[in-house]
Amino acid sequence: MKNVLVSKCLLGFPCRYDGKVPDKKLELDNDICVLGVCPEVMGGLDTPRIASEIVSGDGFDVLDGKAKVINKAGEDVTEQFVSGAYKVLEIAKENGITTAILKAKSPSCGCGKIYDGTFTRTLREGVGVTCALLLRNGINVKTE
Repeated sequence: MKNVLVSKCLLGFPCRYDGKVPDKKLELDNDICVLGVCPEVMGGLDTPRIASEIVSGDGFDVLDGKAKVINKAGEDVTEQFVSGAYKVLEIAKENGITTAILKAKSPSCGCGKIYDGTFTRTLREGVGVTCALLLRNGINVKTE
């Protein structure tokens, strides 16, 4: 049986920033052991919470101290995003995870495209903080 990390919101848990469950839930094969994670909650943020976006970069830049995660109220929540990402990485390492399926567009989990930091729902190329950390550690990341 293969262990796979999956964003909890994709499993039907109401942990998204707005407390809603995505319209589309993930369907996986029976031979997969799913470990659900929500890096934002694991980093100490509540649900619901104020929407956040990465400003001036992407998840790699946040990890390197070159960008920040700011919520729509202007508060810096970078520490919570980074903390949650490292907690997810710890779970991945403890469980021999080689694959993660993460929520698209998220400042934590986004893979390929994320919001651009202007809170105008504009997408740009990039990855979220947790996605970047997992990729740096050799974990294959996919989006739903």
